[in-house]
Amino acid sequence: MAEKFVTFVILPPTSTANSELFIRQSTEDDLKNLVEWVNEYLDKYDEIKEAYLQRAENPDKYENLQQEWETNITTCLEKLGEILHINEVIQPILESKCERLTLVPHLYLHLLPLHALVINSENSQENPEKIYLQDYFEQGVGYAPSCQILQKVRQRQCQDFQSLFAIQTPTPDLYEQDLSVVSAIKDQFDEAEILKENQATKSAVINHPKLSVANSILFFCHGEFNFNSPLDSGLELADEILTLADIIQSLNLKNCRLVTLAACETGLIDLSKETDEYVGLPSGFLLAGSTNIVASLWSVRTDVTALLMLRLYQELEKSDNIVLALKKAQNWLRNTNVKKLKEWVRQSTLIEICRVQLEQDFTQMENQEGENFKPYESPYFWAGFCVVGKGE
Repeated sequence: MAEKFVTFVILPPTSTANSELFIRQSTEDDLKNLVEWVNEYLDKYDEIKEAYLQRAENPDKYENLQQEWETNITTCLEKLGEILHINEVIQPILESKCERLTLVPHLYLHLLPLHALVINSENSQENPEKIYLQDYFEQGVGYAPSCQILQKVRQRQCQDFQSLFAIQTPTPDLYEQDLSVVSAIKDQFDEAEILKENQATKSAVINHPKLSVANSILFFCHGEFNFNSPLDSGLELADEILTLADIIQSLNLKNCRLVTLAACETGLIDLSKETDEYVGLPSGFLLAGSTNIVASLWSVRTDVTALLMLRLYQELEKSDNIVLALKKAQNWLRNTNVKKLKEWVRQSTLIEICRVQLEQDFTQMENQEGENFKPYESPYFWAGFCVVGKGE
C-alpha cells in the first residue's frame, strides 16, 4: 500500500552544469487528499457522461451538471495544485529559466490537465486573473507517456509539414458541425486528402495510400475511451470504430509529424494496471510512427473544438513548436472577448454560412454580457487538449 507520492524534476544540462535531479516526497495526508480529489473528479465526470447518455429523458440534468463542471473546474484545479505542491515543485525549474516543460505523469495523473494547474502567485489578490502552469513556460507544456517513449520519439526527425490527411465528420450527427474548419485547414497545405462523412469508412482510412505519407493527420469525429477494454477504445468512423488495436497493428505513420484528434476522450488511458505501462490512443499513434499527438482529456464541445483546431493550425503556420502552437491557441481562446471574436470571424477563412452563424452567436453574447465578456475563459473549454510526444 502506497504511503506517499514522489515528484522527480530533471533539469537539462547547461554549458556550465550537468543535469540536476530534484526529488520531492509527499506526506501521507497529501496522498490521501490526492486520491480523494481524483475519485471525486472521476465520479463527477462519470455522472456527467451518464446524464449525457440519458439527456433525451432529462435534458435539464445534463445541462446543469455541465454548467457546474464548467463553473467549478478552475477551483478544482487550484485545489489539485495545492495537493501536488506545484509551487514548490516548479521552483527549481523556474530558477533554471527553462522555457519548456515536459510532464511524464503516473497512473491516473495521465487523465488530468496538469498544464492547467492553477498557480497561487503572491499577487493573486491584486490580480484576479488566474495563472496556469503553462503560463510560466514560454515554449509551453507537453506530455509523454513514459521516459522510454519520449526518448524514442525525440530521435525521430520528421519536420515536413506539407501534406494533410483528414477524416471529417464521419457520422450523421456531426455533418456540417465542424464549422467548415477542416476545409479551412486544408487550404494551408500543399497537398490534402479529406475523407468526408460516409466516405470515411474504416477500410477506406486504413487502406488509403495517402495516409502513410501524410505529415499531418486530422480526425474530426467522435472518440471514446473504453476503460473495460482499452484496446477497443477508438475513433468513430462512418461504419465502425478505428480501435487502438487497429492503430497499433495496421497503421504506418513514420512520415507523420502530427496526429490531431479533435474528438472526445482521446487522451485517456487504461487505469486497470498499477504499472508504468501506458495504454491509450496517443501511445498507439506514437507506436504507429507519429511524432506528436494532440488529444483530449474529456468530452469536448464540437463548436469550441472547431475554433481551437482552426487557431491551432493557424499558429502552426508560424511555428515549428507544436506545444507552443497549442498553448498560443488555448491562450487566444481563453483570453479573447466577444468583440474581438466577432472581428476574427469576419476575417477568417470559414465559409460564409458559418461566419454568419458565429457572428450572430457572439453578438447575442455581447448583448447579454457586454463586449468584454470572454465566453471561453474557463479551462473547461481549452484545457482538455494537450500535446503528447516530441513537441516539435
